[in-house]
Amino acid sequence: MLFSEDSYKFMFAALQEAEKALLDDEVPVGAVVVLNNRIIGRGYNQVEKLKDATAHAEMIALTAASNHTGNWRLSECDIYVTLEPCIMCTGALLNSRIKNLYFGAFDPKFGACGSLYNLAGEGKHNHKIDVYSGIYAGESENLLRSFFSRKKKHNKKLTD
Repeated sequence: MLFSEDSYKFMFAALQEAEKALLDDEVPVGAVVVLNNRIIGRGYNQVEKLKDATAHAEMIALTAASNHTGNWRLSECDIYVTLEPCIMCTGALLNSRIKNLYFGAFDPKFGACGSLYNLAGEGKHNHKIDVYSGIYAGESENLLRSFFSRKKKHNKKLTD
């Protein structure tokens, strides 16, 4: 599927957020929330840094966007995420009424927007999110591969 030039621009911004996570030795996932073609919320994984299991990129970006708008309802906003959101994050996207979700790589272990579950699009909630996948998927996967490869090597050195 081809995406608009703006979609690539916003996903690239999410990739830059993911790179911040990588530099902080966090799982490299980034997210940006967009309203009227402008980024109003940014986030990257900070679970280890904040010692908080809910400090996923999407959650941080949603909080920033809500603070920006002064409203928890983000019904005119889109979110761009480098990795398919998990159950927790998809629930937050549904609750905040996000309009469109664009994500890069599928997450076969935790994904809740097409991989394991399809919470965003199944129509069982009072809100449905339009979901688009695959934008900069290779770049997103490379960041994740790099992180987990480095972790594996580090853990192997500890056990040798």
